[in-house]
Amino acid sequence: MTEHPHIALVRKGYEAFSRGDMTTLSEILAKDVTHHVPGDHPLSGDYKGLNEVLEYYRKLATESAGSFRVELQNLFVDGRGHVMSVHRATAERGGKQLDADGGIMFRIVGEKVTDLDECVTDLETGNAFWS
Repeated sequence: MTEHPHIALVRKGYEAFSRGDMTTLSEILAKDVTHHVPGDHPLSGDYKGLNEVLEYYRKLATESAGSFRVELQNLFVDGRGHVMSVHRATAERGGKQLDADGGIMFRIVGEKVTDLDECVTDLETGNAFWS
């Protein structure tokens, strides 16, 4: 069975993110992309536009001294422009450890990711780690 093109696109994005490949990410993400980050910490909020989203990804690396990792666990597709991911995020920062499950609901239009709604299993874990 062949992989649905939207799942392949999101998988390619996770792989690029893991390599720090901003060129590939900029090809996958729409120019007007929005990434919604949950929580109440310095990195939470809405990042609007390709430059802001890529800068957010750079901040994840910078704030964690390059230790931030996301391990993709599963992808689900609806065939109508949505892909839901499940992943595990780990990082170290200022003597703190992050080990948390989460996921992202991706909206895809015209073979580009236009919207990323990030969800986590525990908001307080992220708040404590990134604050």
